Amino acid sequence: MENAAYMFPTSRKEVDALGWDYIDIILFSGDAFVDHPSFGTAVIARWLQKWGYRVAVVPQPNWRDDLRDFKKLGAPRLYFGVNAGAMDSMVNHYTAWKRLRHDDAYTPDGKAGQRPDYAVTVYTKILKQLYPEIPVVIGGIEASLRRFTHYDYWQDRLLPSILVSSGADYLCYGMGERPMLELTRGIEARRSLHQMRRIPQLAFLVDGRPKEKDALVLHSYEECLSSKKAFAENFHQIETHANMMHPATIVEPVGEGYVQVNPPYPPATQEEMDSFWDLPYTKLPHPRYKGKRIPAYDMIKFSVNTHRGCFGGCNFCTIAAHQGKFISSRSEASILKEVAALKNLPDFAGNISDLGAPTANMYGMRGKDPAMCDICRRKSCLFPAPCKNMDRSHARLLGLYHRVAAVKGIRHAYIGSGIRYDLFLDEKGYVDETSKPYLKELILDHTSGRLKVAPEHTEDKVLKYIAKPSFNLFERLRTEFDKINREAGRHSEIVPYFISSHPGCTLHDMEALSRRKALKGLYMDQVQDFTPTPMTTSSVMFYTGLDPRDLKPVFVERDLEKKRLQKSFFFRGKPQKPHHG
Repeated sequence: MENAAYMFPTSRKEVDALGWDYIDIILFSGDAFVDHPSFGTAVIARWLQKWGYRVAVVPQPNWRDDLRDFKKLGAPRLYFGVNAGAMDSMVNHYTAWKRLRHDDAYTPDGKAGQRPDYAVTVYTKILKQLYPEIPVVIGGIEASLRRFTHYDYWQDRLLPSILVSSGADYLCYGMGERPMLELTRGIEARRSLHQMRRIPQLAFLVDGRPKEKDALVLHSYEECLSSKKAFAENFHQIETHANMMHPATIVEPVGEGYVQVNPPYPPATQEEMDSFWDLPYTKLPHPRYKGKRIPAYDMIKFSVNTHRGCFGGCNFCTIAAHQGKFISSRSEASILKEVAALKNLPDFAGNISDLGAPTANMYGMRGKDPAMCDICRRKSCLFPAPCKNMDRSHARLLGLYHRVAAVKGIRHAYIGSGIRYDLFLDEKGYVDETSKPYLKELILDHTSGRLKVAPEHTEDKVLKYIAKPSFNLFERLRTEFDKINREAGRHSEIVPYFISSHPGCTLHDMEALSRRKALKGLYMDQVQDFTPTPMTTSSVMFYTGLDPRDLKPVFVERDLEKKRLQKSFFFRGKPQKPHHG
């Protein structure tokens, strides 16, 4: 095994400096390369490196010239890996109103235009053209959430699986450490196609008719094109299985063949989670950037991730579809080791910007009886009402906060990621003896002036389509928040996140939102217009006009001017005049 601490080469010169005469795997990414566990390319590169593989990275290759970036390192011994970066390239490029964004947080100095639209497909096609014999494996958020037939907002039509458009050999979905290692070993050992196609968490395109005995067979891509109801039915099946502990193999016919999506690995154990973080990350951008600012890195450089997954089940969110519903937590020892090492980073002044995860206060949470979780088919453990089997105690999390605070050199550990207040509050008040101490500590010790929460809307009719609790619960939170601040003589603010023009939301609903007394005096700039992204219930509603859960019709605002009108209600009691451009 080689020196595991080397920085991944990104050029021929850097490869030569390492004295390599071959490269096992070359990863192409739409993002600048940052060697930090918040960036998937770094995680997969470090993980494969740990097992003795030589990995090189080509960040943001130029796809518009003579393709020298795709040729400069030659062919790898095993395969090419391709991802679009930490975001879907279309979400990265365009606003909810389909306007081109002027900057890109994942590019040096925030420069726009350094990756193509549909980056996974563009990169893969180039590699297949240049090196037809070398396997291409696609992964990351863009590939993961486009693994089935999906609605593409930017083309306003259904697209087949990204395996069809890209021509990739394999697609690794979700969190990829275990499937990518097994796939790498399989390619190296020259295992048969039959053996390779048994690896969990992989998807691939197969010629002919489905042969899998116990597979769940969906409507074909072509059926979905001719029937919105078929597409909604497909999605309901996909989502149900994505939230099960033991899902089936899923098969979706397309053209003369079918896409096969193997079930995922089980949720990572604590030991496995620790092993993914216990790798020699430098936590810095690649030296090639020579001091240029990468805005997305600046946001997370002093953050520490505690767990993966989210059981909240919001309909517009892709976290569960990518990371899973079940929580996989790191051990306290692993987190504390990372916290203690922060002092070695340049400019660290003792403040952790975020000690959290997709939902910060789900750390260590699980069902009281694992046998019930084993057979559960619920999408959300919290909606329409919290599951009685869910252990919502914040005791372990509070213990972690106290241990982090005791680490030498740590002044503050802020919680920058979102929290779910329905984990510690219900209509009657605090849910257990750890709830009030948690909220009090969160506000007084872990909030940097502003506590961000996401009620998403005020009207219960709309919240039903979003899959979020009643706004009454936010009103209760605000009462407790103000009380805790008043008793402590503090003046922190609560900042609610809201969403406009979500399916089911009308101008009348936005007007009702703007008149809510509970929002008086609150900072209201954390507002987004709904953007349909692949593989969410909300996007299926937007395209089909049907709720995939019961196939009942849903009102959808598709007119861009009326979408603007909806959003304008956040900023004044009456809407702004529509503007063009």
